[in-house]
Amino acid sequence: MATYLYRIGRWAFRRRRLVGGVWLGVLVLAMAAAAVAPAGEEEDFSMPGTESQKAFDLLDERFPESNSQGAEARLVFRAPDGQRVTATENRAAVEDTLGSLDGGGQVASATDPYETGAVSEDGTVAYSTITYTVDAVDLTGATKSALEDAADRGRDAGLTVEIGGSALDAEEEPGGTTEIVGVLVAAVVLVLTLGSLAAAGLSLLTALLGVAVAFGLVTALAVPLGLTSTVAILALMLGLAVGIDYALFITSRFRDERARGSAPEEAAGRAVGTAGSAVVFAGATVLIALAGLGVVGIPELTRMGLGGAGAVALAVLVALTLTPALFGFFGRRVLPRALRKAGRAGG
Repeated sequence: MATYLYRIGRWAFRRRRLVGGVWLGVLVLAMAAAAVAPAGEEEDFSMPGTESQKAFDLLDERFPESNSQGAEARLVFRAPDGQRVTATENRAAVEDTLGSLDGGGQVASATDPYETGAVSEDGTVAYSTITYTVDAVDLTGATKSALEDAADRGRDAGLTVEIGGSALDAEEEPGGTTEIVGVLVAAVVLVLTLGSLAAAGLSLLTALLGVAVAFGLVTALAVPLGLTSTVAILALMLGLAVGIDYALFITSRFRDERARGSAPEEAAGRAVGTAGSAVVFAGATVLIALAGLGVVGIPELTRMGLGGAGAVALAVLVALTLTPALFGFFGRRVLPRALRKAGRAGG
């Protein structure tokens, strides 16, 4: 394998424009496919064969008008100081607030705190539980606005009203603040470790390209394969982590080979032939581990494992082909500062 990888490294360095163009084309195609693909729908998390899932299925069968895994909200009412929520005026405000809920058909039920006994012993606090026919990610904007408007209606009546539950939970989207902070921290660490902006940028560039391709493919295949946003987030995190790691392996070995006096093309071949072997075996180990999630028999975990495995496979391919190609584009800027100065002095 080392000999084969050595040849790939030399070929990618020599044909760097072709390799770079191919990966750029793959990126464009993946992004185009993601742009025209229909948006995937979030599915209920299920664990076939487990007792809890059987209980949920039984509830859905016996009470088809409700959703056992549907979203839930809780409106908590607190009377003004020195008053009780059981007072005629405050009770009317609570009932008016609950009556104003209009979820466009998504509200399954709203409990009456006075009938269910959901009133504190001192009579100052009461709560109502609102259940919905769909889960939180499928709630429409109108349904969520209706819940917030109902709470505002109670506040206008003089009550303190707070909202709890899963109904207003925000859906986590990939590419948020957490990922940006992670990339910035990784960039700082790479610059300090490698002593070269070019070397640090090369590792980040290859990782980001692999992640972008993986994310585009997951988005494009969301509907055909039933992939959820969780799969995209996992692919993004894994692809970014291993992408930086694998590129760093090969870059470090390339710098060592150049320090020993190897020609650039020969150094690229040796770097891929040696460090690239470790990258292949490390990637294969991660692939097997992620694919093993399918053994559990939980559909969502199986999809997460396959999505993450695809991102890791892309990271390996990018590291073995695009990284040596970028060595040719970056030239001596990849080397440590001391080696660059020595080269200029010798020249």
